[in-house]
Amino acid sequence: MKSLDIPYLRRLSFSAEQAASLKRIGECKGRQDLFVRQTPEVLETLKQVAVIESSESSNRLEGIVAPHDRVEALVKQSTNPRNRPEQEIAGYRDALSLIHESAQHMPFTENVILQLHATIHRYLPVDGGKWKKNDNKIVEKNPDGTVRRVRFDPVKATATPEAMAALVLNYQMTELDGQEPLIVVPAAILDFLCIHPFSDGNGRTARLLTLLLLYHNDYQVGRYISLERIFEESKESYYETLEASSQGWHEGRHDIMPWLTYFWGVLIKAYREFEERVGTIKTGRGSKTDQIRQAIERRKGPFAISDLESDCPGISRDMVRVVLRQLRDEGIILPQGKGRGAKWIRKQ
Repeated sequence: MKSLDIPYLRRLSFSAEQAASLKRIGECKGRQDLFVRQTPEVLETLKQVAVIESSESSNRLEGIVAPHDRVEALVKQSTNPRNRPEQEIAGYRDALSLIHESAQHMPFTENVILQLHATIHRYLPVDGGKWKKNDNKIVEKNPDGTVRRVRFDPVKATATPEAMAALVLNYQMTELDGQEPLIVVPAAILDFLCIHPFSDGNGRTARLLTLLLLYHNDYQVGRYISLERIFEESKESYYETLEASSQGWHEGRHDIMPWLTYFWGVLIKAYREFEERVGTIKTGRGSKTDQIRQAIERRKGPFAISDLESDCPGISRDMVRVVLRQLRDEGIILPQGKGRGAKWIRKQ
């Protein structure tokens, strides 16, 4: 498709700063095996936290929200979904698990894309895994739900099957041409979103495909650090760069650089966080107080002491309580409830 056309890719030129970003990500990739081999017990904790954060953040980007403790219970499969938002979150959880467990057996094909979309919708009363039947638009909405403006007109419904076939074929051609994966992967995601092949769930499917394609190229950071959380934390830039890079896409005159630069920044942030978290826990860098404070900063909704114990293996409950009291006295967090069911929440 447009961004994956070989002539388009060959015309791209990069600044020294952009080249440095690519080099930095490559260096991070080169170190990841060392971290993975040295700290398996820590990585298991990171994986559990990442799946919870990814399931929550990717859905919240689409306005699908559930209480944090319900999201955590759904991801751990200790409860069943009670309503539509929870059904959506449970479906995303299943799609994530599928990728984490079977990415090497899931090539970038139309059938796999349809499979992921169907998995997201498996608990809903609507069928997933089918291309859109009607034309759709990418719009910006007002708080009351009315359309403020149209951001982008995607490919027409009648042309979607052909466009998706071309996307998959062009992706395969870039591999044969030896194109750099760190350029090809975000280019494929941009083309997917410009096609917008589904009536619903395009953004979530795109984020799942991001993880899948990174796995295919041995960028493993998304297994341990939630890329979806980083997308959500920078959602203004996420949507702005996608919009900027989609202008002129239909004619092949678009500028992919805003999206590429943003995408690489997300990967750099994820790898930095990965190395900091594993390094801190492994070598004891940084105080226990700092580790607990950092864990609280990553929390979006209410959290319990047990959540922080999971995030900070090796730190006692008494120490967690001490830091919680400090942060409460500083006005950074607020208690919610009392007793064994008590929760805390960051002050906005």
